[in-house]
Amino acid sequence: MAKEEAFSALIREHQGLLYKVASIYTNTKQDQEDLFQEIVYQLWKYFDSFRKESKITTWMYRVGMNTAITYLKKSKRKEIHAVPISEVVVGSSEVLDEVYEERLKQLYHHIRHLNALEKGLMLLLLEGKSYKEMAEITGLSGSNIGTKISRIKSKLRNNMTKP
Repeated sequence: MAKEEAFSALIREHQGLLYKVASIYTNTKQDQEDLFQEIVYQLWKYFDSFRKESKITTWMYRVGMNTAITYLKKSKRKEIHAVPISEVVVGSSEVLDEVYEERLKQLYHHIRHLNALEKGLMLLLLEGKSYKEMAEITGLSGSNIGTKISRIKSKLRNNMTKP
């Protein structure tokens, strides 16, 4: 299989992952598409340098999150908000109970106000990634991940309980 075909198959297989990363860091469909394209470009640019020392999805998350953070820095002049959680959560088309849906909206509202690294860590946590996988993706140590997530959870808990 040619390099181009292998890369295209990889993007098709994991486009949902890339859209989730793009969604959490953007507020409009156009920004999401632009960021998605930039992530794909960066993946292509570094495709030959993937050393297979980690899972391909770990590498894709790392490139995607780094690209998103760079995108945010370039777009710093305009305020960035994320799209609604219902567009990011897998299975969002299923009917959610109203209380659960409202709590998700509140949680996502508060996640939206975290810094870029904290948003990324929460995305990975919500995706069910282990601390080890998060460490591989972010370059932080596993214990640092644990500490940061504990602090983020505490921050979110405090913010959500305020009137």
